[in-house]
Amino acid sequence: MDDSYWILQLLGRLHPLLVHFPIGLLVVAFLFEMSTVGGKRKGLRTGTYCMIYAGAIFSIFSAFFGWLLRTQEDYSGDLVDNHQYTGIATAILASITILILRATLKGRITDFRLYRTSLTLTIVVLTIAGHLGANLTHGEDYLTSVLPGNNEGYDRTKGLALLTDLKESDSLTIEQLDKLNLEVRSILAHNCYQCHNENKQKGNLVLDSKEGVFAGGDSGKAIEAGNPLKSELYRRITLSPNDDEVMPKKGKALKDNEIALIKLWIKNGAHWSDQTLKVFPEAELSLKKPKLPESGEINPVDKLIDTYFNDNHIVWPQVVDDRTFVRRAHLDIIGLLPNPKTVAEFVHDTNLNKREALIDTLLNDSHNYTQHWLSFWNDLLRNDYSGTGFITGGRKQITDWLYTSLLNNKSYDQMVKELVNPTEVSEGFIKGIQWRGVVNASQRTEMQAAQNIGQSLLGVNVKCASCHNSFVSNLTLEQSYGFASIFADSVLELNRCDKPIGKMASVNFLYPELGSVEAESIKERLFKLSEVMVKPENGRLYRTITNRFWEQLMGRGIIEPLDEMDSEPWDANLLDWLASDFIDSNYNLKHLIKQIMMSKAYQLPTVNYKNSDDIKSSYQFKGPILKRMSAEQFSDAVSQLIKPVYASVAYNPEGNELPSSRIWHKEVKFDRVVLPEPGKRYFRKTFTLPRKLIESATALISVDHSYTLYINGSELAQGSDWTQVDKLSIQKTLKSGKNTIAIEGINEGKIANPAGILFSLKIVYTNGDETIINSDNTWKSTSGKPEKNWTSSDYNDSKWEAVRNYGDSNWGNLIDFTFKKRNGEFARASLVEQHPFMKALGRPSRENVTTSRDEQATLLQALELTNGEFFNNVLGEGAKIWLEKYNKDSSKIVNELYLHAMGRKPTDQEFGIMVSALGNDPSKEKLQDLFWSTLILPEFQFIN
Repeated sequence: MDDSYWILQLLGRLHPLLVHFPIGLLVVAFLFEMSTVGGKRKGLRTGTYCMIYAGAIFSIFSAFFGWLLRTQEDYSGDLVDNHQYTGIATAILASITILILRATLKGRITDFRLYRTSLTLTIVVLTIAGHLGANLTHGEDYLTSVLPGNNEGYDRTKGLALLTDLKESDSLTIEQLDKLNLEVRSILAHNCYQCHNENKQKGNLVLDSKEGVFAGGDSGKAIEAGNPLKSELYRRITLSPNDDEVMPKKGKALKDNEIALIKLWIKNGAHWSDQTLKVFPEAELSLKKPKLPESGEINPVDKLIDTYFNDNHIVWPQVVDDRTFVRRAHLDIIGLLPNPKTVAEFVHDTNLNKREALIDTLLNDSHNYTQHWLSFWNDLLRNDYSGTGFITGGRKQITDWLYTSLLNNKSYDQMVKELVNPTEVSEGFIKGIQWRGVVNASQRTEMQAAQNIGQSLLGVNVKCASCHNSFVSNLTLEQSYGFASIFADSVLELNRCDKPIGKMASVNFLYPELGSVEAESIKERLFKLSEVMVKPENGRLYRTITNRFWEQLMGRGIIEPLDEMDSEPWDANLLDWLASDFIDSNYNLKHLIKQIMMSKAYQLPTVNYKNSDDIKSSYQFKGPILKRMSAEQFSDAVSQLIKPVYASVAYNPEGNELPSSRIWHKEVKFDRVVLPEPGKRYFRKTFTLPRKLIESATALISVDHSYTLYINGSELAQGSDWTQVDKLSIQKTLKSGKNTIAIEGINEGKIANPAGILFSLKIVYTNGDETIINSDNTWKSTSGKPEKNWTSSDYNDSKWEAVRNYGDSNWGNLIDFTFKKRNGEFARASLVEQHPFMKALGRPSRENVTTSRDEQATLLQALELTNGEFFNNVLGEGAKIWLEKYNKDSSKIVNELYLHAMGRKPTDQEFGIMVSALGNDPSKEKLQDLFWSTLILPEFQFIN
């Protein structure tokens, strides 16, 4: 380089100094500007505008000097590129913000919204640029390395033992050379990779690969095999900490034993092991079923917990009483509150084995068990009824397969096989979501399959390694693409941070020691993968599901986070014993649940940890953690207690009993079929009945929004709530020969919106024959008001048009739309598509795998439970039902409410307060308030 270029280098090195000015100025200006929204604090505006001008100017200078630093010195790689681009974008957006601000102040733009939007966007891009800059300066794991579990992979003193061992050897074996090389690479990984990796090639030196280490950089060869004193890398690490050329910089000098190991490695020929470097802790793949310790406890889980308690000086608490246990068991196994009779019978039962008998009874309640656990599996397998991908056909449900599998208690290994090597009914899991438009390489469907299987079934984060080598595990970009290639019909090219690197992936499973998955076709590869994954030797698969079930029942996993199964368990023997026992049970999920629930550990009083840190990093098991009801459990409890919360389900396990579908007038505008317009529409269906005696004739009708029903010219019913199925006996209005059903339907609203009639008529004759008439395309309709006799069977409707079939996508399957007798069943929340109420209570969207839900209450949940229109309407409608059912008897209402909600009678104090609040003549509003005050009680909302 020409000597005169030093000035450019100097200017470039001013970049770190200048870059802090726009960060501080623009961020403070943004905060000041937000504080003036609504015309407040007008005095801040002059200072705010000055800071924006100054921040924009400094951002331009910072971007320019950063460009000089990049071009004049030894920075390269994707991370540098991205930091540069976002820095330049910040300067451009800040300049645009100034132009918009000037135009606004001069009146050419009417308000400040565009200016504030531009300023907000500037701050967002500035934040990204700053984060990337911090990654360049401190390493890409600068933030994540301090997170719990991410700083345990490297002990800087552990090389001492290896060094002592190797120094005592006259010559090193291949095994010793491998150990030495892996330890040296671990030292480089934790001290050098942040500046010398494929993303940030400072000095054109790459130290995270064999090729990079031996290629060297701008200073020449880094390693001279056999001669440490002639190796540039050794020279740099042995310089004085104050020397400008010392490596690593930033006061992170290597320890003497680390330097000695690197010297020994070079001296012995700089051998490079073929083994994969394990920078982070990694659990053994295979399970080891520990021998149960000697203990006074009977249950195997308790024997292991007894050892844990002794080691941690914890005294066994007393188990919970029967009333608490029966409620906990019901909510955990079937997701429903026990009815008062069940509670009373259980409390008074003197059988010593009654808890085991209860667990068996609940596990054998297959439908309720399935409908409760369906929510867990839907979260885990990213399965849902509606949402992203369903409208465009880019996503497929596995609900029917999943429901049937749980109902029949299919073995877990078989479930995994059918998910990984799917049939048509289970293929939605690995097919993922085909996102509309252009997506990055890490979200292509093959990579989604790898990510989903990795996270859901194996507890490993493939997502991070889909973009670059993982910062939180030993998983590499090459491994993740090898895994994704199993699901690809062509060879995949590796993309690092969405940029192709010219390297093609080789098909491989994350744990090749379990067996090969290579084959010519996808079908063969999936079969091999399904066989390899379920091997008993794959302890990761069985530890993961065991850990997830423990967390579901106990509130906290044996390993946390649940998706990082290489983290340290609080009791490794307990986890491996349970997972091994699960395998021995032929992968029986119900056996796993029972094994946990039969333990004293499960039956201990719940523990309420005040500090979230006590649950995460410094956790000590003392009993189950206090859990809130899930969104589905709370909804179902309200349905049991007050009234059914949801009218329809997205998935009906019993199938559609009736082929009826919602119909409406076919609206056409400009030769296009459009949504129905508000207003009245008229519908007719004419049919002929034989000369037979009718024993019964029952009609089911639901109309969105309202209707008037006529049979043969006689008005029979009106309705204005489509969620309520009206069941009408119409035997007397029918006759032999020609009959006509006529319906006047009204679509409310101010703009076009979905509307529909759902109707079914079942006629049973005395000889046992049946006739069923359903709403379908054979009905006719008109939008114009017809003549007065349009409801009679003699009316000529030949000019009326055929109706349009709207299906049930907008309304779901009404659970009451049946001719069967129903014994108190209601729409279970797990079968209902995403609803605003459940979303507010924490049900996830399921666009991503969700392995645990946040237990912390949110402001949105508080608002929904206090002021939410939907919830208050449910309570109001329920109050009407209760007042009629209990004949406005306040004492009876209070007693029944507590028995059903809490499993106990109210105390004298509670009884007095509640009865006093209701009064002698309780109104709907008073009872509605009583419901609300009961449902928000911790005793009701928490699983104690």
